Amino acid sequence: MSSASELTSLSRAALTQAVSKHSPAWRASQIYRWLYHHGVRSWNDMTNVPGALRTSLSNEYALHPPRLVAEQQSRDKTIKMLFELPSGNRYETVLIPDFHDDGAPRRMTVCVSSQVGCAMGCTFCATGRMGFRENLSSGDIFDQVWHCGVKAKDHYGMGVTNVVFMGMGEPLLNTASVLDAIEKMTSEDGLGLGARRITLSTVGLAGRIRSLADAGFRSRLAVSLHAATGEKRSAIMPVNRSERTDLDALVEAIVYFTDRTGGRVTYEYCMFHGHNDSLEDADALAAICARAPSKVNLIMYNPVEGLGFDRTPEPQLHAFIERLVSLGVTVTVRRSRGQDIDAACGQLAIRNKQASPS
Repeated sequence: MSSASELTSLSRAALTQAVSKHSPAWRASQIYRWLYHHGVRSWNDMTNVPGALRTSLSNEYALHPPRLVAEQQSRDKTIKMLFELPSGNRYETVLIPDFHDDGAPRRMTVCVSSQVGCAMGCTFCATGRMGFRENLSSGDIFDQVWHCGVKAKDHYGMGVTNVVFMGMGEPLLNTASVLDAIEKMTSEDGLGLGARRITLSTVGLAGRIRSLADAGFRSRLAVSLHAATGEKRSAIMPVNRSERTDLDALVEAIVYFTDRTGGRVTYEYCMFHGHNDSLEDADALAAICARAPSKVNLIMYNPVEGLGFDRTPEPQLHAFIERLVSLGVTVTVRRSRGQDIDAACGQLAIRNKQASPS
């Protein structure tokens, strides 16, 4: 059965409409809570829902858990999972645990996918080699978080605390499903996560960033910048080659977003040795940061075989950070996790022959 026929693909409003055909509308709230607060994926477990309603809905909608087809655990305790859709397409999820010095769990972050593959074609990304295959439903996205929550409690004694849309796909090319999944995560009838504990990362679709602002988006926004000049960004990110989504349009959209929401944006900046890690690049990045409330998250590149990018050496990284800080930029550094388990996005799917890289 197709993903579109899955019960968990329905929004709360669509679920209410479906239930209203057979029963009082308030029954939809019961079902919603079973699905997203208790994680039930069996009609028989919805014990306070009348059997006749369960039967009617089961004739119209499928309900089953995600199919896990591969799993790898890193020495640093990162866990990467590969799931398969009814279509046969596969997508990845990563559970990234963080611990206090005494070993006690501090944070459990889930990196979720929003699509199978990606159409954006960034030259440094393994997922970009797959091309676009399929959008994930809001239920597919939510189930990644639920599954990781169960695993996190079993392995580390703590449930999910944070969610980042930094897995396979471009979230703003699947906006409806992404926003509905966030609703399911933040609802008191769902996981009850705080909106600010969820980060949506985009390559920078300027018009859609403006639409997020107009819609009152409450979660955090991260933008995959990766270069601070139009020429360098266009060389590695095809999205920058259009006037509607180039660096100028993107920065203007971010200014609009921060003005409208009162928040700040995080610029994700993956360090590529010899391409974007000079002091001149740091100066250009600082100039962008000065336009709107922001911070920079420097990412140490997780090398992907065959893509031709190298990690910035530590001395160059430190010089880059010092220049940014001297110019008033708030900087954090994200170290690669799970390098021994193909943790760069898309690697596990490719190794499992999900797609032949072009």
